[in-house]
Amino acid sequence: RRKVLTLVAMTLGFVVVQLDVTVVNVALRAVSSSLQSGVAGLQWMVNAYTIAFASFMLTAGSVGDRYGAKRIFIAGFAIFVVASLGCGFAPNIGLLIFFRALQGLGAAILVPCSLSLLNHAYTSDEERTKALGVWAAGASAALAAGPVLGGALIAAIGWRSIFFINLPLGLAGMWLTWRYSEETTRSENREIDYWGQSLGIVSLAALAASTIEGGSLGWSNQWVLAGFAIALIAIIAFVWVEARSKAPMLPLTLFNERVFTSATLVGLFTNVAFYGLIFVLSLFFQELRNYSALKTGIAFVPMMAIILAANLAAGPLSSRTGPRALMVAGQASFAIGCFMLLQTAPQTPFIAAVACDRSGHRPHRSAHDVCSSRLSRKTSVGDRLGSLEFIAPGGQRLRRRSLRFAHRRQRTIRSGLAHLPINFGNCCLLRLCHRPLG
Repeated sequence: RRKVLTLVAMTLGFVVVQLDVTVVNVALRAVSSSLQSGVAGLQWMVNAYTIAFASFMLTAGSVGDRYGAKRIFIAGFAIFVVASLGCGFAPNIGLLIFFRALQGLGAAILVPCSLSLLNHAYTSDEERTKALGVWAAGASAALAAGPVLGGALIAAIGWRSIFFINLPLGLAGMWLTWRYSEETTRSENREIDYWGQSLGIVSLAALAASTIEGGSLGWSNQWVLAGFAIALIAIIAFVWVEARSKAPMLPLTLFNERVFTSATLVGLFTNVAFYGLIFVLSLFFQELRNYSALKTGIAFVPMMAIILAANLAAGPLSSRTGPRALMVAGQASFAIGCFMLLQTAPQTPFIAAVACDRSGHRPHRSAHDVCSSRLSRKTSVGDRLGSLEFIAPGGQRLRRRSLRFAHRRQRTIRSGLAHLPINFGNCCLLRLCHRPLG
């Protein structure tokens, strides 16, 4: 019973993390109207969470190893709950962005520590594999349910309710963890890479800020160029520090392994396309097709339902065919779906508009199957980095396009064009990785 309830608690931790990735996208119009925010503010609302998540995940795992994953996991849940309350009560877009970043910090703690606690609770490989499957399935369900749940809550109560829903989930997760989870062995000699952590935050924040503001200020603006320069310098310094650190946050030797490198890059590029696509499609449905939050959530049902089904089917299929073939097939189908989006306009029938069914989310699951659970927190960082890089420029392009659509001119959405080389490149990358993955 303790194992089962520990699994429930860990799954709740991953559920709230994934739920807040997608649930906010259907609230874009409501937040913009309530807090008088432009597209740049909405992009920061989404990206602040992702920046903090990606920046702190590796260090959070080290902190859990040093001080005990159970106590750090409960602390992460507490941070996430408090931040969610702050988001719900935020009186302006600035504070909302701040609390979204604090949510991201909590999320960065929850994911690696939940893995450590599951590995500690389930000692046999067979039990651990099943437990991780349930853990991942719960997160996939939350990811898929986010837009629909968010749309329903916004229609019934208001946009602030999408953050308050985390309160009962968080309190339940904290109590179950405190009551039933066993503390992991503390590694007091485990060092924390403060320099690597700081440079990681600076590089990600500068890169995201420059990309977001470049859409409105112009790519030749001196502040935008300065931001990109700071990001480049910080990235170079990060690599230099990690190569010489005795306890690096991200061991660069991992990238000597072809399988790890390819899985991480596929996760990065897939999320460049996927999470940006959710943001842009949400603006498309609400700004150009004038959908309500609830109708926008329902419009996402076909895509999200296929994500859930594909993730659940990926494990059994991967065991039969091997992950490489499945990942190539998923990337190819996603690229085809993005190509179909090129012809989407405000007058396009809904059935045609949702033809990009996002079956390409299937290789995301398989990419993690490629690497062992020991390395999963590293590949997850690649996923989160990827989610930053399409959201920023995509929103500004769509906002400008919405003005041209005001007079019902027949124009097409070109956002899908950016995804075609990404997914084609993923296919090539997987084909070039000659070492067997299955």
